[in-house]
Amino acid sequence: MNDQRAELEWRDGGVPVSTRFDDPYFSIDDGLAETRHVFLAGNDLPARFTDGFHIAELGFGTGLNLLTAWQAFLDSRTSGKLHFTSFEAFPMTQADAKTALRAFPTLADLAEPLLEAWRGTSFILDTDTLRAEIVIGDARDTVRAMRHDADAWFLDGFSPAKNPELWGDELMQEVGWKTAPGGSFATYTAAGHVRRALEGAGFTVERVPGFGRKRHMSVGRLA
Repeated sequence: MNDQRAELEWRDGGVPVSTRFDDPYFSIDDGLAETRHVFLAGNDLPARFTDGFHIAELGFGTGLNLLTAWQAFLDSRTSGKLHFTSFEAFPMTQADAKTALRAFPTLADLAEPLLEAWRGTSFILDTDTLRAEIVIGDARDTVRAMRHDADAWFLDGFSPAKNPELWGDELMQEVGWKTAPGGSFATYTAAGHVRRALEGAGFTVERVPGFGRKRHMSVGRLA
């Protein structure tokens, strides 16, 4: 059982910031728009959704990316289920997650079952349209045990300069190994060493316009 918890302070009217990594969990400007730009559009979603489409994520945080992807899946009227696996080393408490997600009232109906399932330990949320598995622990140890390859990756750890463990060559290699043929990734960072690590893992990597104050981000497909 993981006994490490997220250490938070709240800034700018309710944005949670990790004091361990001195980095916000979502954009101060518009966290929902950021997720849609970086992780959905960056992976060409919802256009690629199919029954059983599998998204994997490094850095679960508040659950905002999961909820945004689930809403996009529902809005696309794709039949079947979206599958989502997320890896998190320092989980928020349920109370902190609930406070953070109040910033996104349009996602409130989907947030309710997520928060009900939230335990601060690994858990599964299984509904008619979503199967989500949240794996608590160090991703360098847990990603390799993922049972099904991902069609798309949301690489959403804290800044590589502040959280280098989540962006190292070995973990990016694991990401490549756990990606389905033709699978993709998207991330807000355009750091050169991250892009090189992903290229080394087999992805064709492209730097594209970022969201808000970030000039660039990175996307790619498995070569």
